[in-house]
Amino acid sequence: MNLEEARRILKPKAEDALAKPAPHGLDLDLSVFKLGTGFAIGVEGSERILETVGIDLRERNRSGSYYQVDNRAVYASARRSGLTVKPLSEALKESENLNYYWRAVPVNTDKYTAAAFLGEREGYFIRVEDGVNVETPVQACLLLRTPGLIQAPHNIVVVGENSKLHVITGCAAMREEAGLHIGISEFYVKKGGTLTFTMIHSWGKAVHVRPRTVAHVEEDGVFISHYVNTSPVASLQTQPAAHLNGNRSRAHLSSIIVSRGTSQIDVGGTLELGAPACSGEILSRTIGFDKSVTVARARVAGKAPSVKGHVECRGLLLSNESRIDTVPELEARVQDVQLTHEAAIGRIAEEELLYLMARGFTEEEARSIIVRGFLSVELTGLPENLAKYLESVLDSIAASL
Repeated sequence: MNLEEARRILKPKAEDALAKPAPHGLDLDLSVFKLGTGFAIGVEGSERILETVGIDLRERNRSGSYYQVDNRAVYASARRSGLTVKPLSEALKESENLNYYWRAVPVNTDKYTAAAFLGEREGYFIRVEDGVNVETPVQACLLLRTPGLIQAPHNIVVVGENSKLHVITGCAAMREEAGLHIGISEFYVKKGGTLTFTMIHSWGKAVHVRPRTVAHVEEDGVFISHYVNTSPVASLQTQPAAHLNGNRSRAHLSSIIVSRGTSQIDVGGTLELGAPACSGEILSRTIGFDKSVTVARARVAGKAPSVKGHVECRGLLLSNESRIDTVPELEARVQDVQLTHEAAIGRIAEEELLYLMARGFTEEEARSIIVRGFLSVELTGLPENLAKYLESVLDSIAASL
C-alpha cells in the first residue's frame, strides 16, 4: 500500500467525523479557521520566543532538529548514526513507515483529528534503530505565524528495541491573532525501549490548542511524558494516552499548567494498563490566576493482573475569580490490581504565610516560596541544561507574584 491508497481508505472516516465534538473542552467552530500552508517562512527572528520553549537554534547538546513554520517543514537534521529525523512527507515515501500512519490516533477520534487528517501537510518523523542510545535530545520546533490558520502537524516517533530517545517539542505563536494548533503525535516504543517526550507551550491569548497524543508501549518499554504550559492561551484541551501493551511496561505522565487571563484549559492523561505487571502514574500541578478555568483529568484503567497505577492531582487558586476542577478516574477490570489517587485544591494557607513571615520573609517573598514549592514536580529524564531552564521558568513565575 502507498500513501495515496492509505489516505483514500481513511478519508471517508475523517469526513464523517468533521462534526464530532471532543468529549471535553471548549467546542470550536472550525469554519472560522483556514487550512493551508501559511506564510511558512523560516524561524529567523524568533530566537527569543523559541528559547522560552527549550529550542536552541545553534543545536548545542542536540542530536537532531526539526523546524516547522505553519504547515511547512523548513529544516531537519540528524546528527548521529541510527537516528532518523525527517519531514513526515519524505518519510512516508518509504512504505514500511506507513505501518505507523494514523494507527495510534484514529482519524475519526473527533472533529480535530478529522480536520488534521484532511488538512495534513507536514509533521516530523523520528526513528531510532534497535540498540541505539541517543544521548542528547532531539528538538522539534512548531511555530505558528499565520493568523487564522489551522496548524496541523502529524508527528510519528518510533523507538527501536532496547533504544533510548528524548524528544523536546517547543510550540509557540509569533502573533496575538487567533489561530488553531492541532498536533497529532503517534509514539511507538518497542521492547525494552525508552521514550521521554517533553512538550513546552508558549502560545498567545487568542490561540486555541488541541494536541492529540497516543503512545503504544511494548514489553519492558518506558514512556515518559512532560507537558508544560505557563503562558496565556484562549483554550487548550488535551488528554494524552499511553497504552501499556507489553509485560512490565511503564509510563509516567506529568503536567505543569499555569492558567492566566481568561484561559479555558482542560488537560489530563490516560493510562491503559493492558499487560501483566505494567505500571504507571499521572501527576499534575495547576495554578489558577485571574479569571481562568482549568479542569485537570486523570484516568487509569487496570485491565491485567498485577498492574499498579497512581494519580496525583493538585491545584492552587491564586484568584477569587479563577476555577480549578480535578477529575480522577480509576477503573479496575480484574481482581489483582492496585490503583490509587490523591486530589487536592486549595489556596495559600494563612498559617504557612505567617510561619515564613515570622522567620523574616516579607509577605510577597513568602507567597513566592509557597508557590515555588507547589510547582515542584520531578521531571524525570530531562537533560541537565533543560531541567535548569525549566527550573528558572518556574522560579520566575513564583517571583512574579
